[in-house]
Amino acid sequence: MSDVPKIRLRGVSKSFGSKIVLDRIDLDVAAGTSMVVIGGSGSGKSVLIKCILGLIEPDAGTIEIDGVDVLTQDRATRAAMRQRIGMLFQNGALFDSLAVWENVAFGLLAQKKCTRDAARPLADAVLAQVGLAATVGDLQPSELSGGMQKRVALARAIASTPEILFFDEPTTGLDPIMGAVIDGLIVDCVKRLGSTAIAITHDMISARRIGDRAAMLHKGRIVWEGQAGELMNTGNPMVDQFTHGSREGPIQMELRK
Repeated sequence: MSDVPKIRLRGVSKSFGSKIVLDRIDLDVAAGTSMVVIGGSGSGKSVLIKCILGLIEPDAGTIEIDGVDVLTQDRATRAAMRQRIGMLFQNGALFDSLAVWENVAFGLLAQKKCTRDAARPLADAVLAQVGLAATVGDLQPSELSGGMQKRVALARAIASTPEILFFDEPTTGLDPIMGAVIDGLIVDCVKRLGSTAIAITHDMISARRIGDRAAMLHKGRIVWEGQAGELMNTGNPMVDQFTHGSREGPIQMELRK
């Protein structure tokens, strides 16, 4: 395995007006591993992912993929890099006007990687990988349960066999059993593809199931990084308060003035 991290961030900062959202973030994600990023609402998790994806331009720092600084590349090169990334959005973000199979194949069709005739069997095969029958492909997203929508969204994320996968709160809104199913599918898909993954979540059970390593963001800075299996007993007061949901501790709720 190469010593160069699949994803490397150095000094990544982002502010919106006077609010500092990311404050000199350093983070390495090794190829073929899963990193889980935890933290309270407004801690900067979503902005971090959007910076890596290129949806938000950081104010400072470097973001490298395979040792190449994404921020210094031209638009065409950055677009090509984004095509190597799959994304599972928090709410699924399926297109209501498209059938399920068209949602799954959307990226393949948009990137002209296959024709519509070839896309349907490919979509059926990917649906099977997330435990859904080919007949589900003919349904509309509105006809699916929340858990099925998540599976379809996961199928869309992996359809182009991406090198990098992002998961935004993958178990939000699901019951514990379906959450475990989705986590299991995520782990299976990442291993099968050999992908590198970053997930953001508030679900500590999910974090330990899908993560190899974990990092906690607080007020725009990484306050802890370590093995995901250690999340419930890190010895770090901030992390322990967050993972155990304690009212008492160094993290205090900020009151709106």
